[in-house]
Amino acid sequence: MKYELQDERAGTCERAPQNACATDYVEGELAVRIRGWSALGPTALVLAFGGCTTYAPLPGTGPQNVTPYVVGPGDVLSVAVWRSPELSVSVPVRPDGKISTPLVEDLQASGKTPTQIAREIEKVLTRYVQSPVVTVIVTHFGGAYSQQVRVIGEAAKPQALAYRENMTLLDVMIAVGGITEFAAGNRASVVRTEGGKTRQFGVRLEDLVKQGDLSTNVQMHPGDVLIIPQSYF
Repeated sequence: MKYELQDERAGTCERAPQNACATDYVEGELAVRIRGWSALGPTALVLAFGGCTTYAPLPGTGPQNVTPYVVGPGDVLSVAVWRSPELSVSVPVRPDGKISTPLVEDLQASGKTPTQIAREIEKVLTRYVQSPVVTVIVTHFGGAYSQQVRVIGEAAKPQALAYRENMTLLDVMIAVGGITEFAAGNRASVVRTEGGKTRQFGVRLEDLVKQGDLSTNVQMHPGDVLIIPQSYF
């Protein structure tokens, strides 16, 4: 069996073998006719061919600017005040992004580096302690939402991951337990925002996870969203 594909704008037809993807993107008034069926709109086209949308491949590993870790809700901070053990505590960052320590209430922590938080605590403590020296250490990592790597769709354990320096696609797959048996791994994509612009790139999870093809392993960036669609066949 063969499909007859017709671009109604151009008025031309071409033959495509069975199970071939008719087009990699449906846009505007492009319509496809399959012999024996009525004209299909864009939505029906995607369903008929199992979602054949493709994206440009995600660029391979390259140099990255190392950004300092930014604290986020869910992080746990160890606050140590030199020579003042009674002021030294371990505190979680609340959902509102703030922390409270002895003598320091409701200090904004989310969106700041540990060093910035330490300096702000010192400013408050100068009212009570002479020349305080504060060190802030992150003991449990969640990270700011803007820096998390999110995995949705047909992952074994979809979740948001705290970004770590030099994190790769393989690292993400290990953390989420791989892909499910229903995943269309080679049609997965990464949504990335850079310079205020959002772009979507294709990644080949099937080749990486099941075939061990490390050439498909790519660098992840803070804020990336990995989308793993479901296979329709």
